Amino acid sequence: MAQVTVRVGGYSHPVACQDGQERHLTNMAAEVDRRIGTLKAMGMQFGETRMLLLAALQLADETADLQTENDALKAGGAVAAPAPVAPDPALADRLNRLAEAIEGIAAALEAA
Repeated sequence: MAQVTVRVGGYSHPVACQDGQERHLTNMAAEVDRRIGTLKAMGMQFGETRMLLLAALQLADETADLQTENDALKAGGAVAAPAPVAPDPALADRLNRLAEAIEGIAAALEAA
């Protein structure tokens, strides 16, 4: 049995896992840490236990949604479209600049 020390919410936690599952465990811990970081960025100031609880509840909610979707697919039913994600202005700006650069390259190639 392998042992991995993961860092979540600024704290280190030793966790045992099956041999070969270290990377998977590390990735899962990184997702929990990302969620805790998001909660902190929203201004939530709770202790470690409360932050872990909130992150776990988010993951459980997503798991329940995915299970419902999976059950509907298995039954041959339709799956509701995911909720729209709020647009990220910085990402939209970067994509616009990238599109302009690509168009410039395409125009230069056509002129050559």
